[in-house]
Amino acid sequence: HRSRKLSSKVERAPSAMMNADMDAVEAENQVELEEKTRLINQVLELQHTLEDLSARVDAVKEENLKLKSENQVLGQYIENLMSASSVFQTTDTKSKRK
Repeated sequence: HRSRKLSSKVERAPSAMMNADMDAVEAENQVELEEKTRLINQVLELQHTLEDLSARVDAVKEENLKLKSENQVLGQYIENLMSASSVFQTTDTKSKRK
């Protein structure tokens, strides 16, 4: 009867060790899964940031083109005003003094 008790304890010991090993593997897998999840979330956040920055760059490019066009119109308008104004005309000062 005593040998049966001893053998059942010996049989349980490997089982307990296997459970401990499985728990360790499971814990390691859980840590790995959490790390993967964190990295995936970080990648997604960076993708969204990149999309936002790309949209902002596009908006700034459009605004820049609009402002360049407006500056050309204003520059032409100023040139026309200057050419039409007698203040900006080149004058021959000798002929006016006589």
